Amino acid sequence: MKIGILSYHFPPEPAFIPGSLAEELAARGHEVRVLTGFPDYPGGHVYPGWRQRWHHETHSQRLSVRRVPRYPGGTASVGGRMASYLSFAGSAGLVARRFLGDVDVLYVFQLPATTFAAAGVIRLLGRVPAVLHVQDVWARDGADEGGEGRWAARMGSTMTRIYRTAARIAVAAPSMRDLVVAAGADPARVRLVLNWTDERIFHPATPSAAARQLVRRDGRCVVMHAGTIGERQGLETAVRAAAALDRTMDLVLVGSGAAERRVRGLAAELGAENVRFLERRSPVDMPELYAAADYQLVMLRDLPELRGTVPGKLQAALSCAAPVIASAGGDTAELVERARAGLSCPPEDWAALADRFWLAATISPPTRTEMGRRGRAAYLREMSLPAGVDQIERLLHEAAGRVAQPATEPRRKFA
Repeated sequence: MKIGILSYHFPPEPAFIPGSLAEELAARGHEVRVLTGFPDYPGGHVYPGWRQRWHHETHSQRLSVRRVPRYPGGTASVGGRMASYLSFAGSAGLVARRFLGDVDVLYVFQLPATTFAAAGVIRLLGRVPAVLHVQDVWARDGADEGGEGRWAARMGSTMTRIYRTAARIAVAAPSMRDLVVAAGADPARVRLVLNWTDERIFHPATPSAAARQLVRRDGRCVVMHAGTIGERQGLETAVRAAAALDRTMDLVLVGSGAAERRVRGLAAELGAENVRFLERRSPVDMPELYAAADYQLVMLRDLPELRGTVPGKLQAALSCAAPVIASAGGDTAELVERARAGLSCPPEDWAALADRFWLAATISPPTRTEMGRRGRAAYLREMSLPAGVDQIERLLHEAAGRVAQPATEPRRKFA
């Protein structure tokens, strides 16, 4: 088939799902055309060596990538993010007919940033069927009626229109299906496709001496949180839990984000000497750091829109055979428990998390290894790149009318 891909992010940004999907579909014999922007994530500035311009198109065997300009403010204020989203929508709309007009089917990597572009491109392409791969569903009732909430409501209305016109919809978590259906999608068109991770990077590793020295101070249990220190993670809960166990375990936070200053301040206020901060590291360094720690921590706040979210750091940890502690509700906790890949507790409950930290420290190393093995087995079975691309490819065939079998399926249970 001729397959169009619309994605706000694309390599060399850390956008391994649309990037690896495009490469794998091309390797399977499809002609793939990607419409995206110029790389600026996560810093919000166009990468060195890149210059935004209108006529930027690259080609490799069966894969073409067309980049269009956008306002590089995706990590700034609400206004900056919306300017980036809307400018991408305008730029994508100007070239969509010429670049994607003759494709058999359109795949949309559906982040909030892609919402307005997806609506415009789907309308411009007319009869070209679309498959949405939904990664996030924004709540309509934001906390700030004059800012984020108003834009979230506008995005929600736009997404409802897209859901109703999409030929097929893939959702990245089981409970996200309910949110998408409630927002207007036809249940018969919705299918669960769990995300995969960048398997070229995230796989079981042996920690180097340097990684051990960086992560460990003594023989105590080490719990690591790697990734964004932001509002959705609620890492204050982890700091309070670790502070209650200052002689039992260490909490190592690797990364940065909007809430970092507040989280650091709380650790200092509590005198939590067992909480340490490491600067953001390259993804290629992370498997060794994972292996040097005893557990990977996955945190999500107790927000309705997050109960149907499975953060990407979970797939990365499972693929690396790292046991997990999940302070989250909904699908994230269910996945960890069903895979028997670690421990879980309700979100934003520091006392419950402290109990899990204590229990984790008492579990023997062989048992931890077995947790990691079960987690990797579940990843390979349910979330790996081959498994995910097989499902997406089938949805593309169905949307294009190449497969007669309907998309309806029972709600799948985790392994």
